[in-house]
Parts: sequence; C-alpha cells; structure tokens
Amino acid sequence: MSLQIEFRNAMAQLGSAVSVITTDGPAGKFGFTASAVCSVTDQPPTLLVCMNRHSFAHAHFKRNGALCVNVLSSEHQTLSGIFANASLRSEERFCHDSWQVLASGAPVLRSAVASFDCLIDDCHEVGSHSVFYCRVQAIRCSEQPRGLVYFNRRYHAVGHEA
Repeated sequence: MSLQIEFRNAMAQLGSAVSVITTDGPAGKFGFTASAVCSVTDQPPTLLVCMNRHSFAHAHFKRNGALCVNVLSSEHQTLSGIFANASLRSEERFCHDSWQVLASGAPVLRSAVASFDCLIDDCHEVGSHSVFYCRVQAIRCSEQPRGLVYFNRRYHAVGHEA
C-alpha cells in the first residue's frame, strides 16, 4: 500500500466538522464543502482553510480575498453534497437554504451552527492545496444543537438533542 493511500485511510479516522466555505466579490459567488478548517489564534481571531488548487473555484476565492466558513448542522447533509458537487453551476448551489451577508460580503448560511466571516490575510501553497489564513471580521452563532462531522468516510451528527 502506498504512503498516500495509507495517509488517506488514516486521515479518515480523524473526525472533522463539515463546513461550506463561500465567497463573493469581483470574481463572483462561489462555494465548496470542506472539512480542513481550524483555528489558528484568537488574538487576532484567525482561521485556516485548506483548498485544493485544482478546484474550479480556487482562483475566484483568491481574487475575492474574502470567505465565510459556515459550520453545518446535522440537518445539512444534502447541502454538503450540493456544495461538494463540482458539476453544479455556482448559482445552483445558492438556490438551496437561505443566505445573508455580513462584513466581507461572502454568503452566510442563515441556518449554520456558526459562521465566521473573514478576509483572506495570507496564503501558502503546500503540495496540491492552498492554505488560506483568514482574519475573522464577524461571527454569527445559532441555537442549533447538533453539528455535522465527517468520520470514517461518513457523516455523523454530534451534540445534544433539542
């Protein structure tokens, strides 16, 4: 077994929150599903988001310089699939659910567990991906009691019952 396959299999055992990452600006409105998101520091509030450089939306995120990390609830499995489907046009993705904007202009999912509205502060290229360092401009949290994680190549609900 190659090291790459062994790595992917081992990473499948690392549960991660599922988010829809969105952007809007001069390059247009785009979004994708991601699990490679984590905090960097709380002073200043900064997240990192990893994105494949071969993604259809990669250049648009870089040009817009803004993004929103929309943390999905357990009720968003279908939405996650919609934003992961590379064959859908951008406008088709945003026809699902309800959206608003905060400080950066990136689409914010109204029903998200939490949304982190950010400006892309820096970017590093590592292997096949770009690592965006994102300075948080605004945060929106909901009362949604159950989040969505991806573990062992399947979705799982986490949290407490309402």
